Amino acid sequence: MRFHVLTLFPEMLEQGLHQSILGRAAQRGQLSFHMVNIRDYTEDKHGKVDDYPYGGGAGMLMQAQPVYDAYRSVASEYESRHEGKIRTVYVTPQGKTFTQRLARELAGEEELVFLCGHYEGVDERVLEEIVTDYVSLGDYVLTGGELPAMVMIDAIARLVPGVLHNGESAENESFHNNLLEYPQYSRPEIWHGKPVPEVLLSGNHRNIQAWRLEQSLQRTRERRPDLYEGYRARQDIIREMSVRKRKNIHLMELLSRDLAQEVCRRERSFLLHVDNTRTYALYAESERDARGLFEQCGDALQEKIRILVYLESVRDFLKERYDLTVGGVCYQACFTRRESLGVRHRDIRPLNIEELDRAAGWYPVCGRDYLRRRILAGAVFGVYINDCGTRPAGIIGLHEDGSMGMLYVDEPYRRQGLASSLESWLINRHLRRYEVPYCRVGEGNAAAIRLQEKLNLCLCEEPMWWLEK
Repeated sequence: MRFHVLTLFPEMLEQGLHQSILGRAAQRGQLSFHMVNIRDYTEDKHGKVDDYPYGGGAGMLMQAQPVYDAYRSVASEYESRHEGKIRTVYVTPQGKTFTQRLARELAGEEELVFLCGHYEGVDERVLEEIVTDYVSLGDYVLTGGELPAMVMIDAIARLVPGVLHNGESAENESFHNNLLEYPQYSRPEIWHGKPVPEVLLSGNHRNIQAWRLEQSLQRTRERRPDLYEGYRARQDIIREMSVRKRKNIHLMELLSRDLAQEVCRRERSFLLHVDNTRTYALYAESERDARGLFEQCGDALQEKIRILVYLESVRDFLKERYDLTVGGVCYQACFTRRESLGVRHRDIRPLNIEELDRAAGWYPVCGRDYLRRRILAGAVFGVYINDCGTRPAGIIGLHEDGSMGMLYVDEPYRRQGLASSLESWLINRHLRRYEVPYCRVGEGNAAAIRLQEKLNLCLCEEPMWWLEK
């Protein structure tokens, strides 16, 4: 991932960002930091980048021209390689508050620009032209944008696959699933008369996980009651839907993994929007419930939407109201056991971006851009065997909504158990995170259904429809 920072003090950021974990990730080529000195782009012979604000007032204002030209030095190169505008974050107390959810969203970008203001701010006209996100670190004012930019970059960069080495460490800490992290202990076993909790020495991983959850709940309840209430509310909804687990597993996992935001709610119905996508998921037990919900939603839906429904009457209502077409029919399957599965072929690891062409050829239905995003997110995995050298013999991945998919084995390597190994490995990965693995099988895909039955996934007998525009 590449970070561009427009600043008057590049040395300040160079010192801060090339240390410790981020510095090592930059050396490995996983991160790149490009500091752009705004002063290099001024047309003033004295290097001046500020002037008095029109209308009077205290302090000086950064001028539009040097900021814009510094931005264009980055944006023009980006636009030559991509469609659309490079995402540009202006660090300002007037922006929305930076959160872990926003960090996850920004970590999905290939490149980001941070604009660091100084003095009394930046000329509004250039902000209107270049900025896509106004973001604040909190409700206080600093002397410049460099320190909050470094904080945000650190939070974003550590979510880039491979930066932390252990892919699970970023998911099992504070704010994951609206809970604070449990207490941690290391050697010595007794320090200042305080022993390590006995359960952590037991070797019983199930008891350890239960203890950690209990501690997270207690800590969140005491220190962040606002987060705790959000967690409790989600758990109440999940329990209600668990009566029909096979049908509602996608909704339950979206909520429990914190992958979606609630758009609107009405009585016993609600609509979820999957983060950073055009995908929605609907919970409604009747057409009447769905009609009331969408009347309340109004214009909250994106212009281009993709929504999953499981009632024919609701399907027909949404097709008519939003001019949607049926994009596919599928059946959900979920793995409800807690025991890990055996994996015959164990050399499975995240796919490199160099394998994008191969993956896009194997699984074209998702589209090249989608696969590229998922590979960059560390969510597509390849299986490697001796016969195929350095390239993968097959792939599997996680979709943006958390479901398993993108399973494909290259023709010469079929009937060797690679598909079973890939899906079993991914199921085990979910189980380690205390998630319920689930997938969707397209109507008529007999081979995929046989695989789910072989791995003991429970198949929902009711069909679901993808509606899209």
